[in-house]
Amino acid sequence: MVQVIIQQVTRWDDRMFTRIFGNVNRKTWKHFFYILSRSADSYSCALVGLLWAWVNPSTLPYVLAGVIGFAIELSLYYLVKKNVKRPRPFRKMEGISCLIVPPDEFSFPSGHTGAAFLMAMVMSMAFPILCVPALIWAVLVGFSRIYLGVHYPTDVLAGMALGLFSAQIGLWVVHIIL
Repeated sequence: MVQVIIQQVTRWDDRMFTRIFGNVNRKTWKHFFYILSRSADSYSCALVGLLWAWVNPSTLPYVLAGVIGFAIELSLYYLVKKNVKRPRPFRKMEGISCLIVPPDEFSFPSGHTGAAFLMAMVMSMAFPILCVPALIWAVLVGFSRIYLGVHYPTDVLAGMALGLFSAQIGLWVVHIIL
């Protein structure tokens, strides 16, 4: 039963990846999605947090929640990635070549998507008016990872869940200690 479900999810993942990866104009959008994807790199997120704290010291609790959340997210990310060892789409599917150099060998979960959703949630709590733009940014980061050929849709969904979970824990810890 479990094997059948895994096979069905894998087929769905392959079909969705092929639709997203195969039906877009690579020249027009490659640079946009590359920059968008890089905006969720850990050092980009750290820079945003430092700027928040410097410009508006009242956001320090949210920056602390982000730091705690990132520590949790990165720990779980590495634990899952090293145990699941899912090959990236361009390594598994014929005719697929990724548009960027992936940060590591394995695909599941998407760390960039996790970071984006973690940042979006913390940012939304600190600045509620930014909730919709922050979530749109996070969704586009996840889409960019598929578009660039380095993740399947379920990698992105797992990254989203990981980021939201980690942000929630970070916010909870800060709420308890402050």
